[in-house]
Amino acid sequence: MRFPIGSSRWGVVLAATFVVGIAGATVATTVFAPQPANAQISVQSVTPLSFADLVDAVKPAVVSIQVRAEVAAQQLGPGQYQFQFPDLPEGHPLERFFHDFEQQFGNRGGGGPGNTPPRPRYTQAVGSGFIISADGFVVTNNHVVENADQVVVTMDDGDERTAEVIGTDPRTDLALLKIDSATALPYVEFADQDVRVGDWVVAVGNPFGLGGTVTAGIVSARGRDLNANAYDDFIQIDAAVNRGNSGGPAFNVSGQVVGVNTAIFSPNGGNIGIAFAIPAATVKQVVFDLMDDGSVTRGYLGVNIQPVTEDIAASVGLAEAKGALVTEPRPDSPAQRAGVLSGDVITKVNGQQIADSRDLARTIAGMRPGSNVDITIWRDNAEQVISITLAELADEVALADQPETTPQPAPQPTASMTGLTLVPNQDGDGAVVSDIDPESVAADKGFRPGDVILEANGTAVSSAGDFDTAAKAVLEDGRSTMLIKASRDGAVRFIGLPLETGG
Repeated sequence: MRFPIGSSRWGVVLAATFVVGIAGATVATTVFAPQPANAQISVQSVTPLSFADLVDAVKPAVVSIQVRAEVAAQQLGPGQYQFQFPDLPEGHPLERFFHDFEQQFGNRGGGGPGNTPPRPRYTQAVGSGFIISADGFVVTNNHVVENADQVVVTMDDGDERTAEVIGTDPRTDLALLKIDSATALPYVEFADQDVRVGDWVVAVGNPFGLGGTVTAGIVSARGRDLNANAYDDFIQIDAAVNRGNSGGPAFNVSGQVVGVNTAIFSPNGGNIGIAFAIPAATVKQVVFDLMDDGSVTRGYLGVNIQPVTEDIAASVGLAEAKGALVTEPRPDSPAQRAGVLSGDVITKVNGQQIADSRDLARTIAGMRPGSNVDITIWRDNAEQVISITLAELADEVALADQPETTPQPAPQPTASMTGLTLVPNQDGDGAVVSDIDPESVAADKGFRPGDVILEANGTAVSSAGDFDTAAKAVLEDGRSTMLIKASRDGAVRFIGLPLETGG
């Protein structure tokens, strides 16, 4: 399966690897000490030892996963028949023939009154996984076992065992299985320390059904966001990962699992050296939660948030562009009940610095519902701490849709420092952008006609005059960037708008 990114033909493809075991391989390393300024940096060439001992230790705990799922068949009436497309590999020469045959004759004629109902059809999928306990708990991807009717786990020695799906977590694409009547199985452990960019990683998996395949590479990057959900925090590796590797781990040189391989970035579905793994810290948290009761519980704060840009930081007086900006507290949420307001910047949770909006989402999700947390917010050029009791995160709750805005009155231009033309909003609060100077800084910041300006510099706006007054107050206060609260298609966001004083 491919997931296009932007308008490019490149995509993210679900993939992965599996491995298991405990290893104690020793690899020669060289420590590079910092060099004085302007000094030539000397790099000593290091050849890694063989990974054979590591592979021997972990491979017995690696499993291949085969999934059988029923495909709903269409109930046909009298005089119809069910055309079944043969199971041909992609690109087979007969694929086009059967496609044309189905288009011309499929579900037409044949049979007659009293023909039997269509037989159920099944689809099969393969993936990878790894054992994490002697009694047979197995970690894999949710997308490997999703909707499974039967799961068969194949051990490294070829022994096949049935397994039960204990629980899944679609948000992180993780699943936990349990091998039936398992005892004294080989297993692997998770790494306690985070990997660094440049660390060796070894992947063992079941690409294209070729079980027991070993590849090696390095950690290419950390903290990758694939826009899958709010909890994205992938490790990027360059070890070869292909279809069928989904659900298997990436190992460090000590034989500990540092990540679960989940996706690849590829133009054609094959390996090009860009694969993504879920970090071990996330996997441990989810898997042990699933092991308890088959479900994952997450803390819920109840805020819609966005990143803090340099412009936004400057507009609210923050020294650094860090934290998460609250666009709206959700109705009847813990945050709203505790007094969190739109425009607040959440900078810390229990004294821990929050880097960005994704960091806040992961931090809160990792806390138990019902726990008390101290949220540090930045409001009115000062920090304050609010104590909040978290609820449990259920399905996403959308804010009520705001009505579309269609400005009717004649435009009233704002100050030339913005390039915006505003008119009162006849359908609700705020002022509507009716026109914009394409050469203005407002156009550069993404404003467009139809946007609704709700607040400027923390003050409600209902006309061009309100907007101008707020802009002048910002300049008189010695600042050059104004925080704008705007709405587009019902979604609220904040924008830091530099003010052009020379126009």
